[in-house]
Amino acid sequence: MSTLKDRLTADMRAALKARDELTTSTLRMALAAVGTAEVAGKAKRELTDDEVLAVLTKEAKKRREAATAFAEAGRGDQAAKETAEGEVLDRYLPKQLSDDELAELVAGALAAGGFTGKAQMGPAMKAAQAAVAGQAEGGRVAAEVRRQLGL
Repeated sequence: MSTLKDRLTADMRAALKARDELTTSTLRMALAAVGTAEVAGKAKRELTDDEVLAVLTKEAKKRREAATAFAEAGRGDQAAKETAEGEVLDRYLPKQLSDDELAELVAGALAAGGFTGKAQMGPAMKAAQAAVAGQAEGGRVAAEVRRQLGL
């Protein structure tokens, strides 16, 4: 079992004992998503910490999008719940890069690969994502790559 998954399980048990309903339900949901990812494919397998982190990132993104949708629909109570769940998940995610740090990393990746035009957007994104290593959302990275390539 991965150490991040162990940490999620231990924190969920602690939240359960402390009767922290928000944390308990959020971590149960996260562990269920990890379990689903483990059985996806032809055979069940243990996820690495990086794969568990990717699942948590996806779940946190779902919470942010749901909170925005609920807020726009005038459901403030549900939006607050989704935001709170996202904050619980953020405890397990790496610190996100600032805009300046992101621009610097993307510039370095583009310069190292010699990427200059629109036709090289795919390889440029791959290099930029590798440089960022999960410390920024894909949409932010893509926007920065487009900006620096002049698209």
